[in-house]
Amino acid sequence: MTTNGRARAAGGGRRKATLDAAQAALGAEHAAVYGYGVVGGRIGDGRLDEAREAYAAHRARRDSVRRLVDELGGEPEPSAAAYALPFPVPDAAAAVRLAAELEERVAGVYADLVGAAEGSLRREAASALREAAVRAARWRKGSVAFPGLAERQGPAGPTASATRTADAL
Repeated sequence: MTTNGRARAAGGGRRKATLDAAQAALGAEHAAVYGYGVVGGRIGDGRLDEAREAYAAHRARRDSVRRLVDELGGEPEPSAAAYALPFPVPDAAAAVRLAAELEERVAGVYADLVGAAEGSLRREAASALREAAVRAARWRKGSVAFPGLAERQGPAGPTASATRTADAL
């Protein structure tokens, strides 16, 4: 393989990694939109506007990422009919915990997209990560040192891939 052939192959691998990370972000946004439907049904009136704003933000991001996947040459994954929640959500307190969890998971997949992307796409992914981290901090009334990364650490180390993170919701 020539030098140019190796460069093209490396570029193709990077494009695939970017597409995979974008598909994971799309999956996480689908899950967040679904999850905020649950949050909105259980959240108290005092935070209902906040939940509505987050729902709208995730719908807009979902649509943007869907277009991105298409532009990258992929077939955008459709939304599932339902997603398994990480825990029961019987009341407003659980709804707040779910909202924070949704944002932390979304931040994690955008951290992966930041790592895979370049240029303006990397900046957009960093912006999405920041927005999710800010919303998570508001829901939790506190923050973490490295949004999108620290939350993915468990007792055994980092969790599985971003795709499995989105699927786990």
